[in-house]
Order: sequence, then structure tokens, then C-alpha cells
Amino acid sequence: MITKKRRDELVQEFGRGGKEKLDTGSVEVQVALLTEEINNLTVHLKIHKKDHSSRRGLLRMVGKRSSLLKYLDSTDEVRYRDLITKLGIRK
Repeated sequence: MITKKRRDELVQEFGRGGKEKLDTGSVEVQVALLTEEINNLTVHLKIHKKDHSSRRGLLRMVGKRSSLLKYLDSTDEVRYRDLITKLGIRK
């Protein structure tokens, strides 16, 4: 679970609106939040190997992030490249 403080930091870092506007709907922010949740859940699943319901949630999040990244790649490749570089999620 992401804390409110961490969520706000991610929105400020990846948002497109500016410092005074909270831009939670942009693709960049959604991917950043999903990546944070995926990383947290991956650590949890390394400890709790038999937690299959959390594993299913993780797979849903990975699929959602993949769909958002495909959309961003098809619409604006520069923003896509910048995002994956910042997050370090692709090679």
C-alpha cells in the first residue's frame, strides 16, 4: 500500500499539470503508481510465497501497466521513452 505522502510525491514528479495542479489521471502518473505498487507487492510475495490472491492482484497490475505503456508508446514515443527511463522498467 502506498502512503499518501509517497503518492503525492509520485504525482508531483510524474504529473504533467505543474506544481499547483494534481494530475492523477495522466498515463505517466498511473504507470508510476502501478510500478510502486508492483514493487511493494513483489517484496511481499518473496516473503509470503503461498499468497495466491495477492499474486493474482500483482498480475492484474502488471497487465494494466503493460496496456498503459502500449498506449503511451503508440501515441507519444518520446514521453514513453522518458517514462521508462525514469522508472527503469524496461531495458
